[in-house]
Amino acid sequence: MLDIKLIRENPDIVRKDLMKRGKPEKIALLDELLKRDKEWRRLLTEVNNLRHRHNIVTAKIAEKKKRGEDASKEILEAKEIPTKIKELEEKVEEDKARISEILFSLPNILHDSVPFGKDETDNVVLRVWGKPPKFDFEPKNHLEVALNLGLIDEERAGKVAGRGFVYLKKELVLLDYAIVRYAMDFLVKKGYILVEPPFMIRREPYEGVVELADFENVMYKIENEDLYLIATSEHAIASMYMNEVINRNDLPFKIVGVSPNFRKEVGTHGKYTKGLFRMHQFNKVEQFIFCHPEQSWELFEEIQRNAEELYQDLGLHYRVIEICSGDIGLFKAKSYDTEVWMADGEFREIGSNSNCTDYQARRLNIRFREKEGQAPAGFVHTSNNTALATSRTMMAILEQYQQKDGSVIIPKVLRPYINKKEKIE
Repeated sequence: MLDIKLIRENPDIVRKDLMKRGKPEKIALLDELLKRDKEWRRLLTEVNNLRHRHNIVTAKIAEKKKRGEDASKEILEAKEIPTKIKELEEKVEEDKARISEILFSLPNILHDSVPFGKDETDNVVLRVWGKPPKFDFEPKNHLEVALNLGLIDEERAGKVAGRGFVYLKKELVLLDYAIVRYAMDFLVKKGYILVEPPFMIRREPYEGVVELADFENVMYKIENEDLYLIATSEHAIASMYMNEVINRNDLPFKIVGVSPNFRKEVGTHGKYTKGLFRMHQFNKVEQFIFCHPEQSWELFEEIQRNAEELYQDLGLHYRVIEICSGDIGLFKAKSYDTEVWMADGEFREIGSNSNCTDYQARRLNIRFREKEGQAPAGFVHTSNNTALATSRTMMAILEQYQQKDGSVIIPKVLRPYINKKEKIE
């Protein structure tokens, strides 16, 4: 969430940002927040003054009783003050709760470089790597390729789990884990700490890392438990240091997380959902950064380069998109999508990269201190990046490496992880 001091002192910065994001409806919330915050501070001062007055009156009562004087007036006042305090405290808590609710709904401040736009059609192509494969035949989509090779079973998965699940079979299972191992090894060699997080987390940490609407639209709830299946390891990793203070000298924490991911994907009507593209369950290797604010933008670009090196080593034709102001998520100050070329000639998202600056850290209360023993100096910055999501990476491999005879060439960097096999046939 945003710094309340920023909102108090520079509300026009927030108003301007809301307009750039195309969210003028939230300006009314901002105005309400400013009004509530002013009233909350006034009431808090009044409560503190009443407490101070109660202490004075109590002392006067003791003095008068000691001298044998009448203290009935002071006793009556002393009885009335706690009632007034209680009434005011109820208003204080009401304002505090509403302020918190509004703060959680206001988006992060965009980086100045984020291009202005209304929706995804205004996203900007930053660069393109590689070229489409040259086929001397009509290429198939990945689902057709996988079905012809007996690598996938959607029908039986639908029977036991419903739409959005598949049985992976034979070499496709090996390919799935080969992608995971390759990405893990690649990033560990670069000094990233390997983490497998819990696959379920409680609502409190989850509220620190996702929009509240996601609880209905994205996450799977465990019945009768305060637990949700993780939609990405990013969420569980971001929460690792909740309510902690980290020494500056220990930063940055560069983490590579690996986990299965579980997503409802509600609201995907009209979107591309074929085969492995939009799954309720898939494996993913994630990059996550905790850092000092001064390191934030350098490391944001570093994890983007890491992801692109992985795609390049796999030989996949892709492009990088900068997300415009009208399409970017609530938590993000700046974001790139990496899109992979598919056999129908379209580019589709294979991974994303986001700098959330201190927005997540404020919600999770993750701070840093300059030196051991000192008071916290500020909030850390967080960035996250999809190193490789295995379902969409497999999709890209099946489509870009398919052969005329129906077989699929396995990228060279994955062969050591798949029994040195060169081809699926």
